Amino acid sequence: MVVSTVAALDENGTGPAPAHADPLGDPFLRTRFALPTRPATFLRRDRLTEHLDEALLTPLTMVNGAAGAGKTLLVADWAAGLGQPVTWLTTDTTGQGPGMFWAYLLQALDASGVPVPRDLRRPADANWVDHELPARLAAELSGRDRPAILVLDEYDRVTAPEIAEQLEFVLHHAGPGLRLILVTRTEPLLPLHRYRAAGGLTEIRDAELAFTPEEASALLAAHGLRLPAAGVRALVDRTRGWAAGLRLCALAARETPDPETYLKEFEAGQSTVADYLLAEVLKRRTADTQDLLLRVSVLERFCPELANALTERTDAEPILAGLHRENAFVESLGHSWYRLHPLFGEILRAHLGVRSPGLEPELHRRAARWLRRSGSLPETLAHGAAAGDWEFTAGALVDDLAIGHLFTGLRTDDLTELFSRMEPEAASPATDLVRAAHDLSHHDLDRGLVHLRHARQGLAPEGLAREGPSRNGSALGPARLSCALLETLAARLAGSPEDAETAAAAAEELWQTVPAHLLERHPELSALLLTHLGSALLWAGRLEDARAALSTVAGSPGGASAGLPQQESLAHLALMDYLDGWLGRAESKALAATNGTERAGPHRSSGSGLGQLVLAAVAVDRDELDRAQALLDETADAVRTPRDPVTAAGRSIAAAGLLLARGRAGAALATASAAVPAAVVSPWAEGHAALVAAAVHLAAGRTESAAEALRRVPDDQTACAVLAARVRLAAGHRGEAIGMLDRLDLEGRPGRAGPALTVRATLVRAQAAEEAGDLVTVRGLVAQALAEARRERLRRPFLDAGPWIGRPLAEAPLQALAAGWLQDGPTRGGEPSRLPSLPPALVVEELSGRELDVLRRLAEMMSTEEIAADLYVSVNTVKTHLKSVYRKLAVNRRNEAVRRARELRLL
Repeated sequence: MVVSTVAALDENGTGPAPAHADPLGDPFLRTRFALPTRPATFLRRDRLTEHLDEALLTPLTMVNGAAGAGKTLLVADWAAGLGQPVTWLTTDTTGQGPGMFWAYLLQALDASGVPVPRDLRRPADANWVDHELPARLAAELSGRDRPAILVLDEYDRVTAPEIAEQLEFVLHHAGPGLRLILVTRTEPLLPLHRYRAAGGLTEIRDAELAFTPEEASALLAAHGLRLPAAGVRALVDRTRGWAAGLRLCALAARETPDPETYLKEFEAGQSTVADYLLAEVLKRRTADTQDLLLRVSVLERFCPELANALTERTDAEPILAGLHRENAFVESLGHSWYRLHPLFGEILRAHLGVRSPGLEPELHRRAARWLRRSGSLPETLAHGAAAGDWEFTAGALVDDLAIGHLFTGLRTDDLTELFSRMEPEAASPATDLVRAAHDLSHHDLDRGLVHLRHARQGLAPEGLAREGPSRNGSALGPARLSCALLETLAARLAGSPEDAETAAAAAEELWQTVPAHLLERHPELSALLLTHLGSALLWAGRLEDARAALSTVAGSPGGASAGLPQQESLAHLALMDYLDGWLGRAESKALAATNGTERAGPHRSSGSGLGQLVLAAVAVDRDELDRAQALLDETADAVRTPRDPVTAAGRSIAAAGLLLARGRAGAALATASAAVPAAVVSPWAEGHAALVAAAVHLAAGRTESAAEALRRVPDDQTACAVLAARVRLAAGHRGEAIGMLDRLDLEGRPGRAGPALTVRATLVRAQAAEEAGDLVTVRGLVAQALAEARRERLRRPFLDAGPWIGRPLAEAPLQALAAGWLQDGPTRGGEPSRLPSLPPALVVEELSGRELDVLRRLAEMMSTEEIAADLYVSVNTVKTHLKSVYRKLAVNRRNEAVRRARELRLL
């Protein structure tokens, strides 16, 4: 940039020379005309300088940002590299009038070599200027071949409306002869909307001035500092890319023995950043504004009404609007809500503790009560906890009927962490309910029941009388309904269907005492209640009642809040399908349950892992033993010793079945016979234990012991009846065995018994026919069993059938039915071949070309984002293709999809 000295005379040595003194008679301060010096560590950011180049094409440019945002250095660096004269003027403090402003502006033009009419009378009064001056100056500038470039730095100091009017007059009438650049912290009093609408305004604001992680890394490097990418991102997040904050942090870090640790963990309130912000932002404000800023620093966000509640005044609205307009680190969130710059907020909170020790808890308490009235529950709880007011905080959760959030996964972890700080001295029905919910969600039934008992006592009429009249007047419906919900869960965990029905019935009556809007806002409550009741009824063997309750939940449009109970209900329904012998149905529901649970996020639930256990049991019946083991391993931590009886029995079924399939009879028997703590005995769980025991005895040739194990099981256990018929056949009582199967009448009720049961019954009949020498009947029955089993990929019954099955399977017609899924080749010498491992499931539907593209990249260990970039599609599109691939390959994980695709030779 060219900066000329102030001439004493004009070029011809005649006419009035530029003034040497301002209207007050003081010498002009040349530093106000000079470009600011860039520090050695200044980082040029090309994206911003390229944007500033547009200033040469538009009449007006505004660089608007907070203190320390890097505005001045950005424009000064751009001007220095422009290669043409730039007029620079740093405006003075507020309170000076138009005469002083225009005197300095004319002097700046003179200093940079921009001709000013020699006969133009310079202002002599600091507070007044002749209207001729703007007109003459505009006329002179409008005739220039090249536009004058004028930068007014710190323009936020210009507050006089008449100066803004005069400047806008010059800008408008100078036309292409002037390019005006304003560097400011506030919105200038100029008609920006007109320039914006006409495309005549170039704008650079705070968001664009903020450093990106890459730029921050380069800035730190310029200070001789190296920080890992994750550390740089964290620093940028904390400072929001604020230039001065980053530079001050870098300078301070250089003076410490461990710069990396300092940049990660520096205390905002005890730093040079704090000194800067307190001096530049806080201490420039009035006492009332300082008080408001310090008080709202305890809030994540605030509106004028909330700020007034903290200050106990009524002036927050204009103060906040002004602070935002002045870029004073108060950011607008829209709809009259604001937030503080995070680093500024940290510093203010630290300063609040020094200036007003002990005030912060009271501010949190006021905020919690105001937010409670406004209906913002998460913020209410956060501030109530910060105030240490646990009775209020727990009461807010319970009164909002949000106790279910401790179970649904959406806010489970946040709420658990928040209430983990609750002091043991806090005592009320609400705190007892929250403690009970926490314990029951972690399957601690004993502790949960103690807290539930205390809550019930506190909510009883005599308990309320002890609380006092204020508590008597409270709305108790939500608390009592929450108590009934937790009692239903406790009954489920205790395996007590009678208690579950009693609690559910109480909840049904209490439903009418709760405001309708609360019930509409919390659909998870009904879903949780029915899920707990359905699980307890399932445990008791009341399958139709259980199916009705669980199906209601699984089919309801409860939204995200009811997602977890819906997945749990699906998993229970999957188990019921498995017990009925319908493997395909069970697998479909279990996959939907496990996929839904993964989308809900990491959390615990009463029936955690049941869907995967059903998948493991299905895999055992299909002789996919490695897959079954993998699924059991995945659920080991969650359900190794689950308190939920249904889940415990589900694990027993899958694990004992796998051990049997691998020939570990003793371990299988121990697993199946392990006691499940419950108030009542489950008939189907007892039946499964008898099945395993009978199978172990039968394999050892102890038919009487096998029969005795099965005699203890109720007659309506279809799987046990089929095995009992097989035991009678092994004992040489063929007629009795057939009679037992006839009485089951499996063909007469196909909706009840699925292929996993009917195939085994058919093979028992086939074995009886084989022993009778009726080979035609044998072929027909084995063919029927193969046809049924093929649809479900059911191999276990054939592997367990015994040596006799090898003879019919060696015949050509049956080989065709068994080929490709049950065995690879014919038997030799009349002996059964060892059936090979089950091939992967056939693809339900052919994969599309784009799905194969995604699958190939999946096999190359590419992430979802990398696949999207490689295929030039969105991440959401890749996720959609992955979901379709998983469904078509009947898997629910990446590694399983790749393994299955390789087995199918798709890769």
